[in-house]
Amino acid sequence: MHATLLKFGYPGTLLHESDQWCVLLRPQQVTLAALVLCAKSEAASFAALPAPAFAELAAVTGQIESSLRRFRAFDKINYLALMMVDPHVHFHVLPRFASTQEFGGVSFADSGWPGLPDLKQAAEVAPSVRAGLHAELLDAFSRNG
Repeated sequence: MHATLLKFGYPGTLLHESDQWCVLLRPQQVTLAALVLCAKSEAASFAALPAPAFAELAAVTGQIESSLRRFRAFDKINYLALMMVDPHVHFHVLPRFASTQEFGGVSFADSGWPGLPDLKQAAEVAPSVRAGLHAELLDAFSRNG
């Protein structure tokens, strides 16, 4: 596994894995249930991904969206492919909410709503809350048939 996957906590944050992609719980929760969709490939540009990664992308994003909806209805969803610091192809997947969300006693405000997400604003999440969020999302992904 490459450094970008490891930086985002693989395998401990893993929610779903396919042949070409991993879906991880994002360590910084900019919005509730923020994820990282990371290619397993060593590719450092979107165009350099192997053809099978493109073929799988539709199915994986479909699983992400249906699983997130199973967890909590979101108003919009953003896929951000920034790759400014972490070199391997990955997307920050941010479910967007018009109203503040609560989980595990923590408030998750989407401070950029309805505009661009503010990646510098993230809720402080205790390890126990993060573990509970991971468990609920893992359950939502496992029920994705």
